[in-house]
Amino acid sequence: MTALEFTYNIGKVSKSLKPFALRLTKDVEDANDLLQDTLLKAFTNRDKYTDGTNLKAWLYTIMKNTFITNYQRMVRKNTFIDTTDNLHYINSTESSTDNLAYSSFAQDDINRAVNALDDTYRTPFMMHFRGFKYHEIAARLDIPIGTVKNRIHIARKELKDKLKVYAYQG
Repeated sequence: MTALEFTYNIGKVSKSLKPFALRLTKDVEDANDLLQDTLLKAFTNRDKYTDGTNLKAWLYTIMKNTFITNYQRMVRKNTFIDTTDNLHYINSTESSTDNLAYSSFAQDDINRAVNALDDTYRTPFMMHFRGFKYHEIAARLDIPIGTVKNRIHIARKELKDKLKVYAYQG
């Protein structure tokens, strides 16, 4: 398909993309931006379009993927990242609440299983469980990050074996 034919065909199909963009974004200006981004990507990636395939479906897929990517980017941009040195407060339990959905006997079993873990595995596992990142655990325990990941993996595996009675059977 020549560039002129491609442009002509996209022009015919692009009118049906606007309502889809409006449904995704729920805003006229954002829908126009999404449509423009979609058409730009279509023209930029014209060489990836195969003759005989459904052009409309190809454009809808580009639009949907562009919307998802933009949404994820917006969520990441709006995520608060604390850059202070005091990480203790972030990971403290002062502002957390207990999950009361578990019955007390199940919670007791879980606590016993975690407490039965060797300290070598329990400490990094519990730090990770409380929200510490791998690199934070490695720094606090003064061990390589690979060792942290391995110990957490082993702790999970042991807990899975000990608590298999609670495994989902669906």
